[in-house]
Amino acid sequence: MRTDLSRVRWDAGALNNGLIFGATCYGVARLPPACSYAIGHVGTWLAYRLIRRGTDAIIGNLRVVCPEADERQLRHLALSTYRSYARDTIDFIRTLDMDHAAIARMVVREQGSRLDDLLARGKGVLLVGGHFGNWEFGGIALRVITGHRITVVGKPEPSPTVGDLRRRMRDAFGIETVEVGQMLDTALRLRGLLAAGGVVAMLADRYLARDAIDVTFFGRQTRFLRSPAMVAQLSDAPLLPAFVLRQRDGRYLARFGDPILPGSAEPGESSVRSMTQQFATQLEMQIREHPEFWYQFYPYWGADAPTPPLRGERFQV
Repeated sequence: MRTDLSRVRWDAGALNNGLIFGATCYGVARLPPACSYAIGHVGTWLAYRLIRRGTDAIIGNLRVVCPEADERQLRHLALSTYRSYARDTIDFIRTLDMDHAAIARMVVREQGSRLDDLLARGKGVLLVGGHFGNWEFGGIALRVITGHRITVVGKPEPSPTVGDLRRRMRDAFGIETVEVGQMLDTALRLRGLLAAGGVVAMLADRYLARDAIDVTFFGRQTRFLRSPAMVAQLSDAPLLPAFVLRQRDGRYLARFGDPILPGSAEPGESSVRSMTQQFATQLEMQIREHPEFWYQFYPYWGADAPTPPLRGERFQV
């Protein structure tokens, strides 16, 4: 039985409300990085202990992702997830006070020509990711390093304050934000951006109301967002999975997956399902390698394990 996602709340909202996010921005802008990380280290231990619903949800999700792990290992991974999320958030905020050369030095790139090769087709590229790794920093780094026009697609944040802060951060780097309204209107706008050779970025591992399609994910029937593959098919643009992972030295590995091309020989819905499944399979492989970087703070598959909340949440790169 599926959970009605219109009634599910993101239990980590306490970490993403206007007061906490605003205070984090204020502190990170004024403190040395080491101090910000130290505060984040302590603060996330408190969150791990006090936000019981969020912690229980992370552990439930990890039981599916890491079935071989015992309870102690799962709890360690849950704490690591909180701390990874804090470090990623701090690094995203820090970019506002960094010059472009400093941002570029924070990135280790794999397969750097893959995006350019796809853009050479003249159809644009739809970058697709999950709530995995530092998608926010990844969008800024991509804009700074490549100079490509980037548009981030998403729903408004539950907190208008958080939404405004995130939007202003993107604006500072010339990254456009498209708020999802009527799906047809949004799809047509994205089609125009892709036709102009742009890069559009969306997250697909949480669905929105009827904008959903079933895939197999960690052996379970799971609903992903349908629109990335639908827009790609409508535009004849490739989907390119993208993942940005923090390394031990504090730099980020920017990794592209295997491109997913619209299937001209398949019926429309079959092609959308096939493309979304290909992305889900690639995302699953990344999460198995680094489960602490998957930021789902609610029961992702429902009451028996986890499913996604999403009402009013922005899809972020």
